[in-house]
Amino acid sequence: MTQASAAAPNTLTYPFDGVPAGGEVRSVAPGVGWIRMPLPFALDHINLWLLDDGEARTVVDTGFGLDPVRAHWETILVRDTRPLSRIVVTHCHPDHLGLASWLAKRDDAPITMTQGEFLAGHAIWNQMPGSGVADMIEQFRSNGLDDTRLEALHERGNGYRRGVPALPSTYHRLFDGSVLRIGGNDWRVIVGYGHAPEHASLYCETLGVLISGDMLLPRISTNVSVYAATPNDDPLGWFLDSLQRFKDLPDDTLVLPSHGHPFRGIRARIAQLEAHHRERCDALLGEIGTPRSAGELLSTLFPRELDTHQVMFAMGEAIAHLNYLVARDEARKVAGQDGIIRFARRSA
Repeated sequence: MTQASAAAPNTLTYPFDGVPAGGEVRSVAPGVGWIRMPLPFALDHINLWLLDDGEARTVVDTGFGLDPVRAHWETILVRDTRPLSRIVVTHCHPDHLGLASWLAKRDDAPITMTQGEFLAGHAIWNQMPGSGVADMIEQFRSNGLDDTRLEALHERGNGYRRGVPALPSTYHRLFDGSVLRIGGNDWRVIVGYGHAPEHASLYCETLGVLISGDMLLPRISTNVSVYAATPNDDPLGWFLDSLQRFKDLPDDTLVLPSHGHPFRGIRARIAQLEAHHRERCDALLGEIGTPRSAGELLSTLFPRELDTHQVMFAMGEAIAHLNYLVARDEARKVAGQDGIIRFARRSA
């Protein structure tokens, strides 16, 4: 690392104005195209990436299973008729995995992802024990979520299948440190934890580009949740530990996130995220002098109106922050006679 790159700036920089229109591929680096697709949520978009691969192209993430997303893909694929050589999926969430099977069928392109994401996608899609809606509702009930919101989550049902109409039955497995040769460039896999079971980011040293997926977002904090199958996990700790893997990259690396705008300033963003989560934890500590449940603490972390989709993520994140405090002996769990799990400061 050079002396100039050793000192991280305290702000992020955004090298591109505006965003690609639907069906447009905007060049952000040699052989790297930026695509933006719609999402049916408050977070209304996802960034996808199209990499030149000689006489073919590689797709990184695929979008939510919506007809407008398929239509944009048709426009893109008709405009450049080179076949798809590979579909890389950073992780199993519907906006990333959603249309992987549909795209792969066009040119019999292999789907490439980590084993953790492949298996997690199948577990959620098929509502396996610990990964189904009923398990999530019972988890949230035991963590103090009110009946009105629980009923709304029940009525919502398995939203995962709406975003992922079909799942692949085979895949090419990625590991941390795996190298994908695409268009004459090497892309190294950096696996991260906390947001998803085994999230794969891609780094190309030659181009100075990191496709960060959801591990590094420029303006919002990645959701980090505790799931019903593993109620005592510490995903926030795993996420913060995973961020350290990116600190060794040059700070002028162009980061291509799944949401928001491409940016530079990796270490500044990591410092912001670390400070954000510490502030959230301190806010919770200030509220649990008397034992309180995650459901009671939602407004502490999210002081705004939440729709049902957002409640699902908010509850998972509230439990994650409280579990983080327990794992570091700053808080303790208190099991009530009513079956509700509450948390209290260690000093309380």
